[in-house]
Amino acid sequence: MATEHRSDSRTLPSEGLIPIRTVSSLTGVNPVTLRAWERRYGLIKPTRTPKGHRLYTMADVDLINQVIALLEGGMSIGQVGKVLTTEKVQEAVDQEESVDPWTNYQRRFMQAIFRFDDSTLNEVYNEALSLYPVDIVTSRLIVPLLRELGWRWETSTGSVAEEHFFSVFLRNKLGARFHHLNRDLRGPKLLAACLPGEQHDVGILLFSLSAMDRDFQILLLGANTPLDELPSVVERAHCRGIVLSGSACINEQVLQNELPKLLRSVDVPVFVGGKVTSQYPKELAVIGVIPLGDDHNLALRKISNLLGHR
Repeated sequence: MATEHRSDSRTLPSEGLIPIRTVSSLTGVNPVTLRAWERRYGLIKPTRTPKGHRLYTMADVDLINQVIALLEGGMSIGQVGKVLTTEKVQEAVDQEESVDPWTNYQRRFMQAIFRFDDSTLNEVYNEALSLYPVDIVTSRLIVPLLRELGWRWETSTGSVAEEHFFSVFLRNKLGARFHHLNRDLRGPKLLAACLPGEQHDVGILLFSLSAMDRDFQILLLGANTPLDELPSVVERAHCRGIVLSGSACINEQVLQNELPKLLRSVDVPVFVGGKVTSQYPKELAVIGVIPLGDDHNLALRKISNLLGHR
């Protein structure tokens, strides 16, 4: 929830005005989205320096957190503006039931996937990211689409080609965003990787983007990573934690030998996320890894609390 975001007065300018990068770090909303909320909806009205740079107050930060809370509750960005100006929350919620932006986004995505239309996919994806925080785009759009495509493939109503087409598109988009964002971050460094045998790296990429929006540094190793190589990487890169991802099954050798050996070999916490946490809850608890589940927001809150990152 939005209430997790807190300010640290030691990082703020003495005059009390905050640059957009700091606001983005405090709230998890990227600067492109903040500018869109200002330009298209008038939700935030920062002051400007003589050179045109935006500066925000802590009241603006509180307002942004209000916006996030309403978006997480299922409202569209257009309805949020009406709520903040009229305070008729129930009326806006009633109207929202017939105007669901995520259903529309998903429909447009599926049509583009069916036509193998990369241009439309790019257009819809960029539109959603310009208006909504990445966590909300992930939970309301990307994750449901991945589930839908997986279901279509399992029931033979869709094709492997459709799933691969979208996966490649998404991996390219997320990869470009990852390399763009992974600069000048000051938070704890996390080593992020997929468990051995796990070939699907979209989930760990989505997690990494959410983590970077909270100022974590990410060292991403990707799919099918050998666990015996991680202790050396942690030491050389000065990582504060390891985050591993798995979508379904873990090889018995990994579960009984490789994971326990990894925990004995490092002195940083080892987190595991994805469907494997619900598939093997007792086994993972015995080993001593820290389960994260599928919710990136809750997962990052748990990691932040453990590492003392605000």
